Amino acid sequence: MNLAPFHLRGHNPDILSCIANLSNDEVFTPPELANHMLDMLEEAWAEANGGANIWADPSVTFLDPVVKSGVFLREIVRRLTRGLALSYPDRRERVDHILTRQVFGIGITQLTALMGRRSVYCSKHANGPHSIATSFTSPDGNIWFERLDHTWVGGKREIRVDPLNGEDTVVYTHRKCAYCGANEDSYSRGNDLETHAYAFIHTDDIKARIAELFGEAMQFDVIIGNPPYQLSDGGYGSSAAPIYHKFVEKALALDPQYAVFVTPSRWFAGGKGLDDYRKQMLSDHRLCSIVDYPKLYEAFPGVKIRGGVSYFLWNRDYDGPCTVQTMWDGQPLGEPVARYLDAYDVLVRRNEAVPILDKVASRGEPTLDRRVSSRKPFGFPTNFHGKNTSGGLSTPVRLFGSRRMSWIDRSQIPLNGEWVDDWKVLVTRVQGTSAAVETKFLSKPVLAGPGTACTETYLVAGRFKSKAEAVRYAAYLRTRFVRFLVSLRKPTQDAARDVYAFVPDIPLDREWSDPLLYERYHLTDSETAFIESQVAPHDDEPSQAADTDGADD
Repeated sequence: MNLAPFHLRGHNPDILSCIANLSNDEVFTPPELANHMLDMLEEAWAEANGGANIWADPSVTFLDPVVKSGVFLREIVRRLTRGLALSYPDRRERVDHILTRQVFGIGITQLTALMGRRSVYCSKHANGPHSIATSFTSPDGNIWFERLDHTWVGGKREIRVDPLNGEDTVVYTHRKCAYCGANEDSYSRGNDLETHAYAFIHTDDIKARIAELFGEAMQFDVIIGNPPYQLSDGGYGSSAAPIYHKFVEKALALDPQYAVFVTPSRWFAGGKGLDDYRKQMLSDHRLCSIVDYPKLYEAFPGVKIRGGVSYFLWNRDYDGPCTVQTMWDGQPLGEPVARYLDAYDVLVRRNEAVPILDKVASRGEPTLDRRVSSRKPFGFPTNFHGKNTSGGLSTPVRLFGSRRMSWIDRSQIPLNGEWVDDWKVLVTRVQGTSAAVETKFLSKPVLAGPGTACTETYLVAGRFKSKAEAVRYAAYLRTRFVRFLVSLRKPTQDAARDVYAFVPDIPLDREWSDPLLYERYHLTDSETAFIESQVAPHDDEPSQAADTDGADD
């Protein structure tokens, strides 16, 4: 029997660390990260079972419902091969038992199913002559894949004329999948292309689906994986909707003893359609550990996942606080802290930030999300541009846009026309760079005087009757204190109104500075040092002002 995969790990490069990712939403898990996740599982099992070794138990079953490279199952097999040496002294019998009775997977595509079998069985055919399993009768073994189609619903009803018989035919276009929300225009494909209709989530009854694939009596002790992240949802441009949470929900519905998943971390505080998932996860006291990688590219080198990634351990028999650990450059930042995650409506990812936020929130002050506008404050999209000059306009209004200033007539403004006469503080809706670490979190606020409006490039962060109030408010938004509180709710570049929901709306009776704000909220030296380590200062130059009087530029 060829035992190279078990003997040469210390001498040859690991092939699974060398292969390129299929796409940003189907990212191969690095072997090192997979082993960190398995280490966490091992520790939790030992703690819950009187120090027992999970890898020495021949009855424990494992499922990866989203097999890509097969790294999780391969590393599980490697550990079980060592751990079961006493129970099964004969190595061939031991490996065959592990592969046929303990490890199971569901491929996400035909290619990844073949890769997974090659990683686990050392052969793309589980019953082939080179397979290290000896009892399989089917080529798939315990790694299942079959092509599925999406279930299209909704859409636009159209009447089309059949070119052959001239009869009217009713068709529906621009439909979406009832299970994953995929856009029909992108994923309705011929038989030669993958549909990306993932079996694990395309079902109303996940237990029936598992019984269909692996047998009615199949109950998994551990479900582990790295699910696909998103699919095109037919929105504007490259709009995509997250789907990783659907895999987690289906996994928990199978009632395993443990679930271990790595996903993007943007569910902590944002993400399209993730509100219910976030609420469910934060209130689930069976979630016992989270390890978070906020730095771009760290967990998945070369893959840009805005907001970073994290993995978690869920324990069916646990009820208590969740231990949160932040990783940075391969090392833990500070000590892990056990805390209940539902203290706020988002997950405050850094442990050091929690006592600061607690002090601010304890005053019960109103917050800035009530003051900040929604998107398209005046009804203009980002790509809207007015005239280059105000000539010929009866009531000219200066328009702040994405690339330049322009002019419109007041009668053209579809929303909130009464705001034109106010002093306004504008902030860009998108703030961020391609850097691995964000340090500003908000763009520098812009003063816009009476006679101005803006496209949806900006939000109106506040409206005032006097320039003095607007100047003080802009200075407040520039402080590290405010931008730190924004950062707790801003996992990506998007700076929508919700990211201001931790920022207190304080009296503008003075020009607030960071020292004054630290004093107001009784922050300690270590707390202020933490804020300043996370948030870079804005320079002290005045914000751009537009106190227009209707004259041309």
